[in-house]
Amino acid sequence: MERPTRIGQIAKAVAIVVVVLAVAYPLVGVIGTSFASQTDIIKSSGLVLWPDHPTLDAYRTIFTGGVVTRALIVSVGITVFGTLASLLVTVGMAYGLSRRDVTGSRFILMTALFTMLFNAGIIPNFLLVKGLGLYDTYAALVMPTLVSAFNLVVLRSFFMNLPEELYDAAKVDGAGDFRILVRIVLPLSKAVLAVISLFYAVTYWNAFFNSLLYLNDSDKWPLPMVLRTYVLQGQSLNAASAGEVLAPQQAVQMAVLVIAVVPILCVYPFLQRYFTKGVLTGAIKG
Repeated sequence: MERPTRIGQIAKAVAIVVVVLAVAYPLVGVIGTSFASQTDIIKSSGLVLWPDHPTLDAYRTIFTGGVVTRALIVSVGITVFGTLASLLVTVGMAYGLSRRDVTGSRFILMTALFTMLFNAGIIPNFLLVKGLGLYDTYAALVMPTLVSAFNLVVLRSFFMNLPEELYDAAKVDGAGDFRILVRIVLPLSKAVLAVISLFYAVTYWNAFFNSLLYLNDSDKWPLPMVLRTYVLQGQSLNAASAGEVLAPQQAVQMAVLVIAVVPILCVYPFLQRYFTKGVLTGAIKG
């Protein structure tokens, strides 16, 4: 291990500063523009880093209209329910596949891994969802992505790395598989479960494509669909707010974007410390 040179330390510091600025500039610009007035937006001709006349009119417009509020509630519900359902199924499958005495576990594992390489495609998936009666329901946003093969493999590998003596000792004491899973395995798996939970939560929170395919009723749209409609396509959200123009359109668009990004940013710091431990520990053995 050589001690880093002075030039090397300066180069690393410069690289970190450049990366931080590249990430922080658009984020600060979006947040600043969401609080900007019409005068600030006209003056800057783009993103407003620091508004001279900050106002909450954009956020009042959003929550008065009800469109974003309803979509936010839908996204939160889908994310919470979908994450819990995916964790429940993934933990059950991973635990069963990690036990060597389970009949057919190898075949089930290979079937799950097969989905990582080959996908049925959009049309077969759409026909399957419609044939199951899930079209235009919230279940269509959860069921097709209920289990991630990658998360399954990571969690299975973590369970296999636990000492076999723990399982043997629990069985000697008369514990069954369910009790072993709940009382022994899960408490030792907090790190990897936190990582997988965040992976699932981000997937459900950003469920745009499935919403576009499977939801026909605009009242059921989650937040990503509202982003597409009112930010990318530029439709006026003010018109949906009882006809009252309370803020400039660009400020409203940035406010919707802030609402879509901030929840995940708030959750990530609490789970960040588990990332390295959870992913690396779960990826030691295949």
